[in-house]
Amino acid sequence: MQADEIVTDEGLVALLEASTQARKQALELIDLAEQSASTDPAALAPLLERAAEIARGQKLLVANIAQLRSLHRSAYFAARETKAQTAEARQEVDRLHLQLQNLYYEQRHLQGEIAACENYDHSYLHLPLIPVEQFLELHPEHSDDDEATLMTARIGHEKQEREALERQKNELLKKKLKLIAENKKRKEDLANLDKDLENFIDAAKPIQSLFDKVV
Repeated sequence: MQADEIVTDEGLVALLEASTQARKQALELIDLAEQSASTDPAALAPLLERAAEIARGQKLLVANIAQLRSLHRSAYFAARETKAQTAEARQEVDRLHLQLQNLYYEQRHLQGEIAACENYDHSYLHLPLIPVEQFLELHPEHSDDDEATLMTARIGHEKQEREALERQKNELLKKKLKLIAENKKRKEDLANLDKDLENFIDAAKPIQSLFDKVV
């Protein structure tokens, strides 16, 4: 692959062209110098003509070399600037890559937390709730609720039912205590009645004895 097929930058392309042209001119000057060396010294006219050609070629070569140096200097500064821009861009890429890695680790952490929450054995899952079908029959207004809202409503219903049962339990307990107190009072009244009856019988024994003597 030729250099001109690889290099696409305009400055470098001009530098390569100037370098090629300068090389070509230098080779031409060498050829002229060799021809002059092999020319018969007695042939003054050809020598003068070749000397003039060599002088013109040297001037042109010097001008091309000066242009080549200028192009080389521009290419050097352009390369240095490109290198600085590349280093800056590399730093930005490294920074973005580090941010991406941090986001990746954070994503993995959040995915782990989400999985832990999804697999957490919540206590409400073990509540003895009534079946969903039965709950929806009692509360059809929740038929379009999502899973979370429906579960919240079911738990609320269970709470209300348990509170109602707790109130009934307390009322029955009060009635039980009242009946126990009443039974205790009746037992005490019956015990007092038995005692009064025994006292009455004891008091009536002399009268019974008198009646027995009369008879």
